[in-house]
Amino acid sequence: MYRSLLKPLLDRLLALFAMLVLSPLLIVTALIIRIQDGGPSMIRQKRVGKDGALFTMLKFRSMSVATPHIPSAQAAAVHITPFGRIIRRTSIDELPQIFNILRGDMSIVGPRPPLPAQTELCELRTQSGAIRCAPGLTGLAQINAYDGMPEREVAVWDQRYAQKITLLRDIGIVLGTVPYLGKHPPRY
Repeated sequence: MYRSLLKPLLDRLLALFAMLVLSPLLIVTALIIRIQDGGPSMIRQKRVGKDGALFTMLKFRSMSVATPHIPSAQAAAVHITPFGRIIRRTSIDELPQIFNILRGDMSIVGPRPPLPAQTELCELRTQSGAIRCAPGLTGLAQINAYDGMPEREVAVWDQRYAQKITLLRDIGIVLGTVPYLGKHPPRY
């Protein structure tokens, strides 16, 4: 009952509350990005969601508008903006995903949504059943992550989460995410 009814309802209610509470931060962040180098304040990325369906995930833009279309790991060191470093380090760049949660594309807790190019991770999630979960703003793999964690290990954490989704576990994952914020190195 929690997974199919209560979790989606709680996700939307909490996302709506977060949007209201965080709206000053969202507005200021969007304005700073826009002022810093022009262009849109958000980017839209195709991601793999529940049951393998593609959806458009929102993020604040942290790289220069002039960044070429190359993998972010290659572009970030050269093209990341000064403010982009801050919002990545503090995970503020992820906050627009609140809108994805409101639309029902994502959940607060679940496996992070992979890029379509992450075919190995998508296949491992399909094999384990974790692909049936709505992707999350945070997840079990994220609170147990380390730099360069292989996709196979991420998939194991995702499978563990998918096998036992409960309200108490979701609360524990959200609380486990709080100390992680701002303490991890920037994602380039």
